Amino acid sequence: MGHCYFLHIDPNYYLFSLSGSWAQSVLTQPSSVSGNPGQKVTISCAGSSSNIGSNYVNWYQQLQGSSPKLLIYNNNNRPSGIPDRFSGSKSGNSATLTITGLQPEDEADYYCQSYDDNLMLAQCFSSIRK
Repeated sequence: MGHCYFLHIDPNYYLFSLSGSWAQSVLTQPSSVSGNPGQKVTISCAGSSSNIGSNYVNWYQQLQGSSPKLLIYNNNNRPSGIPDRFSGSKSGNSATLTITGLQPEDEADYYCQSYDDNLMLAQCFSSIRK
């Protein structure tokens, strides 16, 4: 499974601060997904009724050596400048990021993020490797 943390967000800077030493598994992603250029790749993010089931899901991409970039917000919306090969969906207590037509530059870490009604924010990430 992927790595899961509680996540604090600084409201002034929207910075991530990972507290792995007291982490608890809240959202579950595969640790890695592989694919060839041109293929369709999906990354799952499983949660529960208190997080994904009742809140929006956001997805982030982190290229090696770079800061995380917002890919999908509010389940299925792309910010300006994000290629349409990236799409998001949510069903029940799980969410999916789909990359249609995988490109070499898509090799990165991918994070799903959702609020949890019972906890702080929850974050997990998966990696795509060629």
